[in-house]
Amino acid sequence: MPRSIILASGSDIRQALLTQAHVPFEVVVPRIDEESIKMALLEEGASPRDISDALAEHKALKISKKYPDSMVIGCDQILEHRGTILSKPESVEMARNQLAMLRGNRHRLHSAAVICHQASPIWRHVGQAQLEMRTFSDAYLDAYIGRNWDSIRHAVGAYKLEEEGVRLFSRIDGDYFSILGLPLLNILAYLGTSGELET
Repeated sequence: MPRSIILASGSDIRQALLTQAHVPFEVVVPRIDEESIKMALLEEGASPRDISDALAEHKALKISKKYPDSMVIGCDQILEHRGTILSKPESVEMARNQLAMLRGNRHRLHSAAVICHQASPIWRHVGQAQLEMRTFSDAYLDAYIGRNWDSIRHAVGAYKLEEEGVRLFSRIDGDYFSILGLPLLNILAYLGTSGELET
């Protein structure tokens, strides 16, 4: 008998992707101090890939301890640019600085998903993508932020590819779903082989 599925994320796009794929799930948002965990891992010399994986595991484990019989999906995404990790912008100025730094350059996204059951990780995957921003004008940069601030303040790098943010890019190499923050094809494949989804 299929087990219930819980998405340990408040992300609208992650919820939309699972809904559109007709995956039955509930949402339970974990409360963890992401920045403290991230800083501790950086001090230990962890790579951006490993940080995204660890954060996804923390989220899934937190909810799995409360719902041990469910399949709990935890997710996290890390943006890496020239060895630096960018976080969600806390202000319009921070968003502008991030986008100005990324403009005309390539950066990498690490999109991790961990599934926990009985308070233990049983599956994990980290998808990676390379993205190149075009050289856009300061006028467009300011107008873009002005139109999209309410949305992009929740996104690493101050853009959402599924929205106007796609206009910032000249090239994208990698899985589209991973760029949106959920390695969907890999998750669906696992849930199918484990008997949670009809195949």
